Amino acid sequence: MLRQSKEDRTFKENLMLASSTAVASGITNVAGMVAFLAFTANITGHVANLAKHIVEQNFREIIVFLIWLLMFFAGAFISSFIVRSYIHISKYKAHSIPIIIEIVVLLFVAIYGHNFYKETMLERELVIGAIIFAMGLQNSLVSIISGGVIKTSHLTGLFTDLGGEVSELLHPRGEASSTLKNKIYIRITILSFYLIGAVAGGLLFDVFDFAIFYFVPVILLTILYYDLSPLALHKLSKVFSK
Repeated sequence: MLRQSKEDRTFKENLMLASSTAVASGITNVAGMVAFLAFTANITGHVANLAKHIVEQNFREIIVFLIWLLMFFAGAFISSFIVRSYIHISKYKAHSIPIIIEIVVLLFVAIYGHNFYKETMLERELVIGAIIFAMGLQNSLVSIISGGVIKTSHLTGLFTDLGGEVSELLHPRGEASSTLKNKIYIRITILSFYLIGAVAGGLLFDVFDFAIFYFVPVILLTILYYDLSPLALHKLSKVFSK
């Protein structure tokens, strides 16, 4: 009974984390695509472009794409390093510091893009790098918190895992356990909220331009309270237990 209660609590926490971060990733990726014609929430396409530029010997572009890849790596590294450094002191502090850094970076993007951006090539590359760094922070943190179950900044791995889990669920020899069903539910939630965020990002960018990046820090602040705060989680667990 105690184990079941713990599993249910973990599932609810992961579900909240998945939905909120997926919305943030969807908005950021599509807004970045509309603004810069470049994906900013994942780096798969950047690796392909890097290979293309290596073949064509476009040395400036090679350096740019290498820097973007390193920015995502740096975000993931810093997020993981912070969690490792503070988790023994305070789980909330360990999880909130990377989110606060991400908020600061995205506020910079919003302020600079809305007030100073002149659409030069260098500015475009710097702003894309900043957003990629922020997504590296978020993706690593969410993965750590969920035990590797959730990665909300890209969907390739999600569809791979979802296909395998649905196969296990429907197979005559499969085991339709509550844990498996919860994983499927979380992945469908990520997909749904990512799509909601992506559609909202595309529509709102036409209206608000770079000011849309002010919306994402608001979502991240919500994550800080509702998804990571021990007090909020305690209140929510009491509501769900009624």
